[in-house]
Amino acid sequence: MGTTKYIFVTGGVSSSLGKGIIAASLAKLLQARGYRVTIQKLDPYINVDPGTLNPYEHGECYVTDDGAETDLDLGHYERFLNVNTSQANNVTTGRIYQSVIEKERRGEFLGKTVQVIPHITNEIKERVQLLGNTGEYDIIITEIGGTVGDIESLPYIEAVRQMKWEMGDDSALVIHLTLVPYLSAAGELKTKPTQHSVKTLMESGIRADILVCRTEHELSNDLRRKLALFCNVKEDAVIQSIDASTIYDVPNMMLDEGLDTVTLEKLNLKNSKKPDLKQWNKFLQRHKNPKGEVKIGLIGKYVELQDSYKSILESFIHAGAENEVKVKLEFIHSEHINAKTIGKKLSKLDGILVAPGFGERGIEGKVAAVKYARVNKLPFLGICLGMQMAVIEFARNVLKLKDANSTEMDSQTKNPVISIMEDQKNITDMGGTMRLGSWKCDLKKGSKASKIYKTETIEERHRHRYEYNNKYREQFEEAGLQSTGVNPNTGLVEIIEIPDHPWFVGVQYHPEYKSTVANPHPLFVAFVKAVHEHSTIN
Repeated sequence: MGTTKYIFVTGGVSSSLGKGIIAASLAKLLQARGYRVTIQKLDPYINVDPGTLNPYEHGECYVTDDGAETDLDLGHYERFLNVNTSQANNVTTGRIYQSVIEKERRGEFLGKTVQVIPHITNEIKERVQLLGNTGEYDIIITEIGGTVGDIESLPYIEAVRQMKWEMGDDSALVIHLTLVPYLSAAGELKTKPTQHSVKTLMESGIRADILVCRTEHELSNDLRRKLALFCNVKEDAVIQSIDASTIYDVPNMMLDEGLDTVTLEKLNLKNSKKPDLKQWNKFLQRHKNPKGEVKIGLIGKYVELQDSYKSILESFIHAGAENEVKVKLEFIHSEHINAKTIGKKLSKLDGILVAPGFGERGIEGKVAAVKYARVNKLPFLGICLGMQMAVIEFARNVLKLKDANSTEMDSQTKNPVISIMEDQKNITDMGGTMRLGSWKCDLKKGSKASKIYKTETIEERHRHRYEYNNKYREQFEEAGLQSTGVNPNTGLVEIIEIPDHPWFVGVQYHPEYKSTVANPHPLFVAFVKAVHEHSTIN
């Protein structure tokens, strides 16, 4: 195929309608037809990246192989497409303005007055086309965050208008996702919010080519005709996106609605090959028809907003389908775990996962949960901070180092079993002290980890600041806490295990970032399997 085609996904009426899922579903259908597709996200906030955002504000921060801290939608893109994303797949207003200001300081604009048009919009267009210019993709789908009419989104909308004008209608198209609400008092669906949203888009110089309508009820043919007439789109380009029981149903729903067909037609691309969704539908079949059920406690401190652990939740769906069991997650706030409540909160669980996080809030509850899993022989998985809590618990209760802690929580502890790396102690910039992105890990032969991964060396993604302190490694190993995964270049411990426990594994990295529908992460698959075996025995 010749020139790269561009698809822009905008949203109107309300946020959280699912632009990311629609974008990922369309990408999946186009990929299943043999096209090379990737997706990128343009975020209108002024933060340079989501790395310093509170999880309650923005949900999970997703990390790519190249160490980019990105929007959680990139997780959906990877899980649907089974293709890695990178820094180029996520752009923020903060990064755009930062780049333009740096260019101005270097004198690259030759004394020109720097303005939103053309300088900011040119920067946006350049970023949008970065992936397309590599020659690796036939189609680039670009999701624009926020809703049409937001003041923050205006430069992005203007950049899209310019790209459509420059490239022509068969090289760039706009899909507008909007809401068709149901008013129970009137007993009918209302199109007026969609009409206003499309009008706002047209006031910015953009006509929507395809309308995707989020709805709780079926759109009648009369309603589709009305929307087509009032919103200036073809009737076959009015696509219904009705509520689904799982996000993984959406590609099939969009296939039934013909979203991929009308997209290819408008981009003047071949539509001869039917989408191959055999593997996808096999996963769906297993996901929807489990043969058993397990209850796993997710111990965290951001449990009020489940998007804070989005990749973990999706990894359990993938692993559950692989094991043909339904994983029922019990969200337990670590601040609510203490000596009085721990039995009541954890006794009915089949397994425990202690989740990642930052800061000292809720730490003692996590330590208590680890101890409960260790003593009661309950399958346990600790991720990042969860692994560190397992090290602290073992140090306190097995090695009898009662004040053992992480220097993140107690900088004065005499037993810093978790500590910051020496070469990062003098760095003050929040992002600079992080170990980010993909790092190698050598697995100990015969360990549980090596049996799970079925290889000697792995690469996993990191997002953390503090590390296992190797000064205590000999003590730990003599007492039964084995280091079974180590970075070959730094010697930093990546995986811990307790061999005489049914299933007790802690990992310093984030395995959830690499789990996809096509390739469920082996660590989650093995954990769910162990939990299921434990539940059937007990």
